[in-house]
Order: sequence, then structure tokens, then C-alpha cells
Amino acid sequence: MAKFGETDEREMISMIRGCIRAAPCATDDDAAVMPIGRDDLVVCTDSVTFERHMPEGMTYEQFGWMAAAVNMSDLAAMGATPIGVVSALLLPKDMETSQVCEIMTGVDECAEFCNCHIVGGDTKPGNGVASVTAFGVMEGRKPMTRKGARVGDVIAVTGELGAAAAGFLALANKFDMPDAVSALCAPIPRVEEGIALSSSGLVSSCIDLSDGLATALNTICSMNGCGAIVEWDLLPKSQYVDEVCSRLGVPDRELTIGWGGEYELLFTFDRNDAEVLYELGVEFSMIGLITENDVVLHRDEKYEALGYGCY
Repeated sequence: MAKFGETDEREMISMIRGCIRAAPCATDDDAAVMPIGRDDLVVCTDSVTFERHMPEGMTYEQFGWMAAAVNMSDLAAMGATPIGVVSALLLPKDMETSQVCEIMTGVDECAEFCNCHIVGGDTKPGNGVASVTAFGVMEGRKPMTRKGARVGDVIAVTGELGAAAAGFLALANKFDMPDAVSALCAPIPRVEEGIALSSSGLVSSCIDLSDGLATALNTICSMNGCGAIVEWDLLPKSQYVDEVCSRLGVPDRELTIGWGGEYELLFTFDRNDAEVLYELGVEFSMIGLITENDVVLHRDEKYEALGYGCY
């Protein structure tokens, strides 16, 4: 029998779904939507660990921010308004209490940025885990989900790509790139952008880029039985990607498309609605189109298969 550590996360989730009861609400997204009276409650949970998510150079405060941000980003992808978070910490017994407080300060700062508060939590001895559950409401808006992308839809992303990957390598190699490091250690969840996009009612599907562009796009296409073509020249690549790649000799495709750790939104919409979406004030770049089959990257007059990323 396969071991947990040998099993892909997507495969593990599929196995878990096969041994639990089906929920009355959809569970295909990173956040669940549950009707409560006249509104919809949106709930998501995620964990970060010292071992996997705290590179050398990251502060405990930044670690706490990230623990909250990964959840706020899932709310943003649905277009929900955050209303509160709870946080459970499993920490080494010999950790300084001041460091514990730094983690929770980071969680609180991210919550404040998203206009909500910490409303509860728990602490226990452990190996270094911060688990956050975030709550949001739709306020009458229709939730954006991963399902709904149609052939011919435009593919778009907010912000820039690759800064978090550049920040990781900058930390590892002691490059002086504070903005790139900040993109990695203190990512900005696109909550306001998500609310604006969901308010428009024009987005056919949406997902955040916490696992990287390649994985996010393949997830959307797998869920909708479609393909995609991404134009390399249209990707809003961070300025730090070329600098890091030049200094280390690593492929720019890997940093721009294959890595995760960034929290922009990828969404699709009818090409006829582009002008209306631009009027929302959300900064985004159109990077490709939904097609009937195959997920490919168009670069230098060649088409390359675009598989899941490495994050």
C-alpha cells in the first residue's frame, strides 16, 4: 500500500473523497460555500510548516502573515469578503514565547490588511505548524469557482509572475533583492480584486496561483474538460526573474510558470467583456485563450506542452 509521503496531493485528495460522505455544498475549490440565511458563508483552511514554508531568512512574523495569506487568497479566488480567522499553532516546546507572539502578530497583520480579526485559536506542542481557518461572506455576490471556463474564453492574471520564485533563490544565494524576498515572505492576497471581479458577474472561472501558473491552469482545464494556449510574450514577468536567471543560469520558464508561492488570481472571461472588466480598476494581463484540448505554451514560434508545476 502506498505511503502518504509517496502520494501526490491531488491523488490523496481524490482518495479521501472516496472514503467520506459527499457534502451538500461544492468541494471542488480551495474554499467551501455554505448557504446561511440570505447569504453564503465561505470557509477555507490551510497549514504552513517550518520545514516546508519557512526558508532561511524568513522572520516568524512573516511566517504568520503567510499562514493567514494562503487562506485569504483562497477567499479572494471566490470573491468573498473576509470576516475572521482562527489559528492553531503546533510549536516546539523550546521555542521562545516572544517568537510565538511574533507568529500571531503576523497572522493579525494579514487579517488587518484584509479588514478582519483573529477570533479564536489553539496552541499545542508540535514540530512547527501554523494552521489557519478563514471565514468570508459573499454579500449577495455569486462565488467564482474553478468550474465554468468555456472554449474561447480569455485567460488573465492579476499582478506579476515569478517574483516569489526569484525571492526564494535570492534568499538562498544571498542576493540583495528585498522586494522579491517580500513577494515570497509576505505575499499580498488579492481580496479587493476578487471582490471586484465577482461583483462584475463576468468571470467564468477563477483560481489563485499559490501552486503556480502551470498547476493552476491545468487544474482549471482538467475541471472543465478543456485545454488552453498561453502566450509567453504576454506573461507579466517580474523584473527579478531575468536578473536571478542570468546570475544563476536557471530557466526563466521555471520561475515564471512552474513555481508556486505567489498569490495572484488566474481567471477566465468572454473576450467581449474585456473592456467592462478593465473599467473595474483591477490590474490584469490577458495571457491566452481556453481551447478544446491540450494545455500548451506558445513561445518563439513553438508550442510546448505545459504540465503541472513543481511547487
